[in-house]
Amino acid sequence: MSIFNQMSDSSKDEGRHLSQDIHTNGFIQNPYSAYASMHEAGGRVFWEDYGFWCFANFDEVNALLRDRRFGREVPEGVRGGDRSHLQWFDRVERHSLLELEAPAHTRLRKAVNRAFVSSSIERLKPEIERLSNALIDRFESDESVDLLPAYATPIPLRVIAALLGVPEELERPMLDWSHAMVRMYTLTATRDEELAADAACRDFHAALSELTAHKRRHPAADLLSDLAGSELTDDELISTAVLLMNAGHEATVHQTGNAVFTLLSKADDAHTLLSTPEGAAAAIEEALRIEAPLHLFTRYAKEHVDFGDGVSVAKGGQIGLLLGAANRDPKAFTAPDAFLPGRSDQKNVTFGAGIHFCIGAPLARMEMAISVATLFKRLPKLALNDQPRFADTFHFHGLETLTINPQG
Repeated sequence: MSIFNQMSDSSKDEGRHLSQDIHTNGFIQNPYSAYASMHEAGGRVFWEDYGFWCFANFDEVNALLRDRRFGREVPEGVRGGDRSHLQWFDRVERHSLLELEAPAHTRLRKAVNRAFVSSSIERLKPEIERLSNALIDRFESDESVDLLPAYATPIPLRVIAALLGVPEELERPMLDWSHAMVRMYTLTATRDEELAADAACRDFHAALSELTAHKRRHPAADLLSDLAGSELTDDELISTAVLLMNAGHEATVHQTGNAVFTLLSKADDAHTLLSTPEGAAAAIEEALRIEAPLHLFTRYAKEHVDFGDGVSVAKGGQIGLLLGAANRDPKAFTAPDAFLPGRSDQKNVTFGAGIHFCIGAPLARMEMAISVATLFKRLPKLALNDQPRFADTFHFHGLETLTINPQG
């Protein structure tokens, strides 16, 4: 049976309704089958399980990410219900770059932009290479290792912590707080997960408040010291630091795992491909396209928007942009399901677009190119121990485990 249900004749909309439970194993392991059906239906579907219109075509997703008629700020009155149990979460999110629009977004982003330009992140290359090799030293003689905790997680966590100026002893607790927080972004968080996220935000806020106070007394060459000396309020500073810690490792962990899995399962000769910086960059860019770590990005309409063909969104209404589907749009990519590094139509919306384009994209690309290339160079016989499975965490798209045999 088709995943689509024709909408009733009485409906104003002339598109199709999509009924798709995101927790079914078939969808978790292969959402691309559903995305292909969306493309065949024209790329605009009303996802009944979410209750809003979703867009799957590359050109439309790319345009909507830049469309100033939509924004990330939640309209007044849209968040209903009792949120008294989410006071700390809402406090941390209130000043998040990801949730703000201009002019507040412009002011906060300007405060952190300098830390992520090429000239600033280039200095991190030696540390990424050193850490990659040190981690491989620990497991290269093992018969089985899960690369996610052993390799994919420590590298981006240490790099973003170093960039911010977070001491190593805080990395583990901040990782745990981050994991608790991101459950809130799946749109299906349970009450227990909400309570855990709020507690994590409380602890995150306390730790960063103490650390910021220390940076003001003893400034160093790091981003937190720069922010502590800026005109940002304490809550703005902490929200920004939390977002950078979360985004700086969460998506990169997923993408590193996805990239290694893709190379092992789809590349003809991964070792040769990764043997040059140019080849590694091309491989990572194609991995970013074909297995993006974030599949759904939501926005709110600032005004009534009529898309035509019976598709309209009222002021304050929400839409979903399906990044994973857009990256495999057959109208935008030749052989969209094929892994083709260096393809002539290389483009993706994995890092977003417009004012909310991921500020850490250059750092993430560099981290992955170095760490993945080092992994395959050091372990030429690297092989999968079993078929990895994707975790039930849509709209994030990452593996539960990535168990490999370093020596084949």
